[in-house]
Amino acid sequence: MAHEIEQFTDGTAAFASANTSAWHKLGAVTDGAMTAEEAMSLASLSGWNVRLLPLTATEIAADGTTPVEVPQHFATARTHPKTGRTQTLGVVGSDYHPVQNEEHAEFLNLLADESGAHFETAGSLKGGRQVFLTMKMPQGLTIGGNDDVDLYIAAFNSHDGGSAFRIVVTPVRVVCANTMRAAVHGARSSFVVRHTVGAKARIAQARSALGLTFRYAEEFEKAAQRMIEAEMTLSELKSVVDELWPVKDSDHARAKTNQRQRWGAISNLFEHAADTQAGIRGTRWAGYNALTEYANHVAPTRGKTDADKAAARAERVISGAANDLMEKAFALTTV
Repeated sequence: MAHEIEQFTDGTAAFASANTSAWHKLGAVTDGAMTAEEAMSLASLSGWNVRLLPLTATEIAADGTTPVEVPQHFATARTHPKTGRTQTLGVVGSDYHPVQNEEHAEFLNLLADESGAHFETAGSLKGGRQVFLTMKMPQGLTIGGNDDVDLYIAAFNSHDGGSAFRIVVTPVRVVCANTMRAAVHGARSSFVVRHTVGAKARIAQARSALGLTFRYAEEFEKAAQRMIEAEMTLSELKSVVDELWPVKDSDHARAKTNQRQRWGAISNLFEHAADTQAGIRGTRWAGYNALTEYANHVAPTRGKTDADKAAARAERVISGAANDLMEKAFALTTV
């Protein structure tokens, strides 16, 4: 799997990043924080006018073709940001209502005005079917004295009916660029808004819920500190691994081989992590980090070449494909 950032025939890409280039080296990089307007413009997200078009099928017969209406279904379409032509993106039901990119940015912009966060990245994936905007919170966390964690708010939207409008609070470890998301007791880390008539009102509710962001950061830092102060044995870590990736005695031999290889990789990460983790080795926090490192960067991926596999691992981190597993890992390792 490639990065799937939308690329245009003029050589540009639908991606913008503040200060630092992304691993794929595409898009625009600014010298400082971005405003909502800059993020939208630089990532070619403005003026899409996502809309619903009547959906028809074509019946082919010996005497010609006949258009047939498809009831209760529509095609989502946008105005292409470069050509200005209408481009279809997906098929949705009659209760689907688009959330425009401008609304997406407006929501985060209001949040930025109150929190001091700034726009960090913006982009379009899969030919415009998915869009993301992320903001970096003004203060980070330091866990265990040497583990720096930045906190981001990210909002994801789809224009093809594939997923809801989702807002997540995500802590990212700067030392190894892991994306982490955890459900911490007493704080909201995720909010989902379906594409329906009431979507705008739900986004307002999400904004209110995400007012707990700073409380989330505080609770996450406390939880992580407790994990640093609690020892974890290999046996305890093995129990967590077995619960995250259960294998039955009746399973195929291949599954059992994968289980042994997985445990070998995770236990090695736990016992022989980088020097930057020397101060947390043997703790539940080290166990959690070994699990997230494996899930994001070590777990097998499909691809014919090493480059394909590396790209797939990078995409796994960016897309948050392992988020559900990491939430469960956090719940199983926290104290």
